[in-house]
Amino acid sequence: MSAKRVAIIMGSDSDLPVLAPAAKRLESFGVEYDVHVMSAHRTPAAAAEFAANAAQNGYGVIIAAAGMAAHLAGVLAAHTTLPVIGIPVKSAALDGMDALLATVMMPSGIPVATVAINGADNAAILAVQMLALADESLADKLAAMKKDMAEKVAAKDAAVTGKLNELLGK
Repeated sequence: MSAKRVAIIMGSDSDLPVLAPAAKRLESFGVEYDVHVMSAHRTPAAAAEFAANAAQNGYGVIIAAAGMAAHLAGVLAAHTTLPVIGIPVKSAALDGMDALLATVMMPSGIPVATVAINGADNAAILAVQMLALADESLADKLAAMKKDMAEKVAAKDAAVTGKLNELLGK
């Protein structure tokens, strides 16, 4: 297990299905995490307090997901020195573009690393990469994941070449 945990914070419990891939990916790396619902607008004091105390409470990275106005990642980032990864959540109104812009357009001094709309899996991988800077076993697991991905692509490449040759009668 990594010495540091990851906090997964969502703006609404309706975001849970979007965040499930992050939890699954963190578990695959043996990284402990906690999940919470906090709102930048409805519980701003709780969100600020959580972020302000996150490092001393054993967290190494915060993942924050929110849709619509999507200020959650920025509010958390404003109150911590930990890296914050924002996941813009797709909503019915603007297909998540509003959340993407609200998450990525942060003022100087308050960075939020932002992944794709509903990009929870990549958020978890990025969190693991950040933790791996100080955890060699996580770095080794990441290297193994990259190697496995490359091997799968190479196998698909060989299979496509074989299928094409079949179709061409070679």
